[in-house]
Amino acid sequence: MKTTSSKPSVQRKLFYNAPMHLRRKFLSARLSKELREKYGVKTLPVRKGDTVKIMRGDYAGVEGKVSEVDLKKIRIYIDNVTREKTSGSTVKVPIHPSKVMIIGLNLDDKWRVESLEKKKA
Repeated sequence: MKTTSSKPSVQRKLFYNAPMHLRRKFLSARLSKELREKYGVKTLPVRKGDTVKIMRGDYAGVEGKVSEVDLKKIRIYIDNVTREKTSGSTVKVPIHPSKVMIIGLNLDDKWRVESLEKKKA
C-alpha cells in the first residue's frame, strides 16, 4: 500500500482496514537457513500445512504444523499450541506470524511451487 502520509495514526488505519489480498502479505514469516539457501527467498506468507517453529513468547521453541490461518486477525494457529480455559475446554492460541520461523513448506499447491521457482531464477 502506497501512502504519502508519515503519521502513525494514518499508517495504523491503513493497516487495520487493509483489503484481504494485502493482508496475505502481512502473514509473512522468515524461512529457516536451509530453506533460505534452497529457495533463495528470505520470507514467505505462512500457509496451512507449513511446519513452523515459534521463536518468541511463552511457546518459544515449540514446533508444529499450521492448522489455521486467520486473515482477519492476522494470526496463525498451530496444532499443539493450546491453552486450557477455566471451564476445562482447550482452545488454540493465536500466534503472530512474525514470531515464527518456517522450517517446512507445504508444497501441495502447484502455484506456490511455481512462484518459488520464479523467485529463485
